[in-house]
Amino acid sequence: MMDRIRLERLKDKVTTAEEAVKLIEDGMVVGSSGFTKAGDSKVILPALAERAKKEDIKITLMTGASLGHGTDGKLAEAGALKKRMPFQVDPVLRNKINNGEVLFIDQHLSESAELLHNKNLPDVDIAVLEVAYIDRDGSIVPTTSVGNSVTFASLAKKVILEINTSVHENVYGIHDIYQAEDYPHRNVIPIVAPWNKIGRKSIPLNPDKVAAIVFTNQHDSPADIAPPDEKTTKIAAHILEFFEEEVNLGHLTDRLLPIQAGIGKVANAVLTGFLHSNFYDLTMFSEVLQDSAFDLMDAGKLSFASASSVTVSKECYDRVFDNLQKYRDKFVLRPQNISNTPGLIRRLGIIAINTAIEFDIYGNVNSTHIGGTKIMNGIGGSGDFARNAYLSVFVTQAASKDNKISHILPMVSHTDHTEHDVDILVTDIGLADLRGLAPRERAQKIIDNCVHPDYKEELQSYFDRACERGGHTPHLLEEAFSWHIRFNETGSMKK
Repeated sequence: MMDRIRLERLKDKVTTAEEAVKLIEDGMVVGSSGFTKAGDSKVILPALAERAKKEDIKITLMTGASLGHGTDGKLAEAGALKKRMPFQVDPVLRNKINNGEVLFIDQHLSESAELLHNKNLPDVDIAVLEVAYIDRDGSIVPTTSVGNSVTFASLAKKVILEINTSVHENVYGIHDIYQAEDYPHRNVIPIVAPWNKIGRKSIPLNPDKVAAIVFTNQHDSPADIAPPDEKTTKIAAHILEFFEEEVNLGHLTDRLLPIQAGIGKVANAVLTGFLHSNFYDLTMFSEVLQDSAFDLMDAGKLSFASASSVTVSKECYDRVFDNLQKYRDKFVLRPQNISNTPGLIRRLGIIAINTAIEFDIYGNVNSTHIGGTKIMNGIGGSGDFARNAYLSVFVTQAASKDNKISHILPMVSHTDHTEHDVDILVTDIGLADLRGLAPRERAQKIIDNCVHPDYKEELQSYFDRACERGGHTPHLLEEAFSWHIRFNETGSMKK
């Protein structure tokens, strides 16, 4: 194991997780590696949760995105979290946030590093970073994600390194580590295609910052990959049919443009749908690579993918990392303030496909809150992509819970993406292309194409009566949230 520390003077920093975690003090700001359960802290943060059960210690925790192995839940249950940012998916932590016990900052994933570099957030006291090994120059080689680790390594006062021996050292070379200059001296980020590599293969780190090194041998939490069901299959079919029509119109070619797809079963189903399509030589410029991305590579459909993490099932993990030589020229992992930077998204002409909790008749999208008040996961990178994409697509099922909930409403209970940032809306019922439409046209298109039959008549009535009252964006304010209120009172949005 000591061979993974190639800078001799750091070998005396090796210790146990129980000793290393003593470096974390009450009130500290901690930055940890980890992006969608990949490349996260496997021992230090869990050890902190155990410590918090015995003593009063609360930290502000920043990561790239969500953590695996239930770590967020363990920290929340132990009372170790004062504040959390920028994203989470853990049900225990979610409840603590919604109960007001943990403060949560829901950020665009491109922004956390920027805010730290601009000194708009408190300094990072200590960083906890998972690595494959430490190179001779003191730089560190990440594992299955990059996330915000570059920024944490640069700005943290102290660093604890977790060397994960379950990840082979041959991961060296799959990362493209680039840090943009601070303002006002920032230069152009010279990426003009997803496969462009512009940085180094390891993260620079001042060895004097390294306060402790611990060894681990634990894989990432496997992704929960649900097979496509009837609804997600229909959504995928609508999207693929739309793309085919765009090709027929001459707007796109059979290679499309670089694709971004959010995480989850809908995104996975859409990408899986490309396996049986006429599209080929596809590329991705996204945040996370799921099983479907590697399935497309194996099928010869996907030529190259850029992201910030690999979050896959155990079967796919073994397939990729046991045969990394086969895949290493087909994907790259970058810092999230590069993978999600708005300028690159606009320059590359990304087709962005993300999931909505609900949307309204004018195309405003709620991605984060149930009933307008309770956080689900967070906005993630959907906002980075939606506003800047060549095509901004949002998908959701038309109705759920035995059709007691309509996901298309008179007005969304919380707005993450305004109508100005949404081009295409898709449900299992159909697709609405909103480009070039005024608000009244958008509303009718959405009602005609996307709404579940159980709710179409009532939604049409709402819109007709609102139009009689007038306005550029007609609404009946006294009824706008009546569907949400009805659900809270009766358990169903139906009259």
